[in-house]
Amino acid sequence: MEEADKLKRVVEARMKLKSRFEEKMRNTPSVADNRPMGTGKPNRHGMPVLPVGQTITKKWPVLDLGVQPDISLSEWRLIVDGAVEHPLVLTWNDFMALPQTDDTSDFHCVTTWSRLDMPWRGVRFMDLAALVMPKDTATHIMCYGYDDYTTNVALEEALKPDVLLGHTVDGIPLPKEHGGPVRMITPQLYAWKGAKWINRVEFLEGNRLGFWEERGYSNTAYPWRNDRYS
Repeated sequence: MEEADKLKRVVEARMKLKSRFEEKMRNTPSVADNRPMGTGKPNRHGMPVLPVGQTITKKWPVLDLGVQPDISLSEWRLIVDGAVEHPLVLTWNDFMALPQTDDTSDFHCVTTWSRLDMPWRGVRFMDLAALVMPKDTATHIMCYGYDDYTTNVALEEALKPDVLLGHTVDGIPLPKEHGGPVRMITPQLYAWKGAKWINRVEFLEGNRLGFWEERGYSNTAYPWRNDRYS
């Protein structure tokens, strides 16, 4: 009964969030741009499969800040706090007990390469947000990695159903060099918006710049608008 009650609360919270943000989500450029820049057949959101300035690769280049933290599953924690009603700290077992989602999505790096049809497994950010319930004043999140990386994402982007905290890719645990044990993925934005080695999500009452955003990268990062730099 306790598990059923918990699931009911999560579903109710998720639907409340969806209702609150669905119009904003529908109007974001990654799904509503009527003049997207790119080539190829439409993706599932109606955008050209390959954004402007990108080249498809089968490889997965490794990009980081020169540090690749080695975090054991027993040590890993995810802190979710800030402008929320129910802040929490998740262990690995807590995280894996949340609803798990399988999704195949594309990965667009600002350095001009794209890897298509990547199969992921992880926790939808929407489901995580439903647990903590953002306050009405929350507008953005700041994601923090164990490597001290930070990046900001608007809530209407973070709450989209294909934004995951991914722990499995290509059928194997997410490799350390690509952000394992857990990284965030943002298929509708350039990939720097998805923090590797993630260990904290802070809900913000207003926008704040992250690591690359402070160094001249775009706040919004829309691939189909060539929105790389501010």
